[in-house]
Amino acid sequence: MSSGSAPGGRDLPALLAAAEEAARAGGEVVAQGFRRPPNVRAKAPGDWVSDIDTRSESVVRDVLAARTPDLAFFGEEEGGSRGPVGWLCDPLDGTANFLHGFPMVSVSVALVRDGVPVVGVVHAPFLGYTFTAYAGGGAFRDGERLSVGERTPEQSICATGFPFRHKDLAPEYFATFEAAFLTFEDVRRAGSASLDLAFTAAGTFDGYFELRLGPWDVAAGALLVREAGGLVTDWEGDDRRWLDSGDIVVGSPAIHAVLMELIAEGRRSPRAPGRAR
Repeated sequence: MSSGSAPGGRDLPALLAAAEEAARAGGEVVAQGFRRPPNVRAKAPGDWVSDIDTRSESVVRDVLAARTPDLAFFGEEEGGSRGPVGWLCDPLDGTANFLHGFPMVSVSVALVRDGVPVVGVVHAPFLGYTFTAYAGGGAFRDGERLSVGERTPEQSICATGFPFRHKDLAPEYFATFEAAFLTFEDVRRAGSASLDLAFTAAGTFDGYFELRLGPWDVAAGALLVREAGGLVTDWEGDDRRWLDSGDIVVGSPAIHAVLMELIAEGRRSPRAPGRAR
């Protein structure tokens, strides 16, 4: 099956159009609920959900079911089914930001085939940006082609996310964070993995690293990075396992190489005892 073809006789551009329609529809739900989300509740300490999350997911699911009824769908909030080919959705990436009135949030929709994202949309309703990509077709923001940055490490700003759901990972994470902080110009933590990835694809950030994310968090954004000329691996350097493990490192080829060196350096630190793998 070529990079531009897909199941059911549809091509990837057609599937991308369906994903963008769905993400924008979910974004409308998110925008309407800003600052007044109903039924806010905790899934776990620091991990929030509201009826806006579930409504957005329902709308995304409905659009994709109408456009691609033969494809599986799995959302972060209400689950679904997984298969060799299927959709992954984060209906509101950055729920804590949303609840605090910080507009760095997105709706993320990806089509994954045999463990590899082949269609991806990251829609940021409050920023007015929609990032899109399909395998072999390049990455774009509202029609403008994207390319990863070309800065030196000393000039680079990388993004990250703290493993707040997995405090046991703190020693390993913070050893790497410290090494990155001392190497790059700066490190940012905006609170939306899909947007961190999208902005890395756009060259706004030069790299990104985080541990233990869900596949819905990273599938669409990682495809954007790859199609913009960047590299995507897990913390071991494997270019496939990151979707399942959620341990992700991305960047331009040069910055990705530096990040991998910093991860190795962090693991050698006495503050970061090795964890079981």
